[in-house]
Amino acid sequence: MSTAAQTACKQPVYLTFDTGHMGVAPLIAQVLQRQKVPVTFFVAHEKTQEGDGTLGFTWGPWWAERAKEGHEFASHTLDHVYWQSDDPTPGAGDRFQMRPSAGRQAGHAMRWTAAEYCDNLQQATARIEALTGRPSLPLFRAPGGKTSAKLLAAAKACGYAHVGWAPAGFLGDELSSEQHSNVQLLDRALRNIRPGDVLMAHLGIWSRKDPWAPTVLEPLIVGLKAKGYCFASLRDHPDLKSWIFTHSKTP
Repeated sequence: MSTAAQTACKQPVYLTFDTGHMGVAPLIAQVLQRQKVPVTFFVAHEKTQEGDGTLGFTWGPWWAERAKEGHEFASHTLDHVYWQSDDPTPGAGDRFQMRPSAGRQAGHAMRWTAAEYCDNLQQATARIEALTGRPSLPLFRAPGGKTSAKLLAAAKACGYAHVGWAPAGFLGDELSSEQHSNVQLLDRALRNIRPGDVLMAHLGIWSRKDPWAPTVLEPLIVGLKAKGYCFASLRDHPDLKSWIFTHSKTP
């Protein structure tokens, strides 16, 4: 996205997407193109409705197109790995109880070292960089937003700063359609989102019967613009700019 546009952005919000089943990804891309909105994609190699996973060859051209449009990318761990707890075993050091939801160990409880967790972060980074041909941001988002101080320190030690989301930025696409309609989710977001908020949704959620995206996405963008808000890249987030500058790879 153009530097001039970002400079003019006085009340920014930061729209981000985590990977998912990708069923709505092409429609989301169309909305982003029409509205000229920059986003950051946090990527893991997850199961998809079609193809060989989110970071497989099937979706490679889709990611490459998003890179050409100027969007940013960051790690969501290759195997969509949930932190469950720091390892309480005496003398365990920096070890963590983890549960991947994708990959060969999906659904299994694992005990990982900090180095093993970093390796999974870096594998997601390497995969998206191979598909897009450009460096990703030195950022990550832990699946479910679940972390500990020890996990965050381990990730920072290998070059990754964590990015969560604002309370109002939880856009609700993971919630039950029966209890949280798209109309309700849109109304809540437009009422509660404030400048500076990081917003989070997905490229398809298996459990939601009435997909949030793209139905809510465009009205949300239009509504926030009408309130005087604008959309900026995480690269320009005031709390992240210095970290990104000092830890990014040279293009």
